[in-house]
Amino acid sequence: MSRWRPTSDAAADLIASLRHQPLLVVLRPSNPQQAVRAITALAALGVHHVELAWRADPAWVGECRELIQAFPDLRLGAASLCSAAALEEARRAGFSYAVSPVLERDLVERAGPDLVLVPGVMTPTEVHQARAWGCALVKLFPAAPLGASYWRRLAPPLGASLPFCIAAGGLAAGDVLPWLEAGVDAVALGSSLRVSEAGEVDGESPLRSLVERLTARFV
Repeated sequence: MSRWRPTSDAAADLIASLRHQPLLVVLRPSNPQQAVRAITALAALGVHHVELAWRADPAWVGECRELIQAFPDLRLGAASLCSAAALEEARRAGFSYAVSPVLERDLVERAGPDLVLVPGVMTPTEVHQARAWGCALVKLFPAAPLGASYWRRLAPPLGASLPFCIAAGGLAAGDVLPWLEAGVDAVALGSSLRVSEAGEVDGESPLRSLVERLTARFV
């Protein structure tokens, strides 16, 4: 199977990986170690990109570092970062990318070249601002209320060179292909998958089918 190839540009590297498989799964375990079975199950299904929600826990950094080492073939990222402290913990844990539900200049500037920050955007002003600050990727959030065609409608007034867009928030496995066809670049799935800390993936068959279809189409 063709897979991503590392480059010297962290943002370009992440974009290249997502172009091979434009899907991310977001997990919110009570602690990172409880995500091991779920991550193992997702990897077995062929998922390449998994995000772990940040938690204010002294053990979070060390446990995330262990997960990154345990799953070297996966692209693990940190999710739900809203503060400088959370961003620095994601860096210390060794994540190569971090995702935020908000657009904040301090976070964008603190991320630097080694940690790709994917900020959350919704309005045309936020998209324009993120692009002006040099964000190569953005998270369209919450995506479901905006509709699948929303991102494409932004291109004419804002200009065609929009950032790489990951749609997230309220989307299910059945939404992924329609949203990709409507113009977003990747889709993140979270609560709709109901991945338990025991490693059980509710709706495993739809997710397996989705990964197979994405593999046939994009790899």
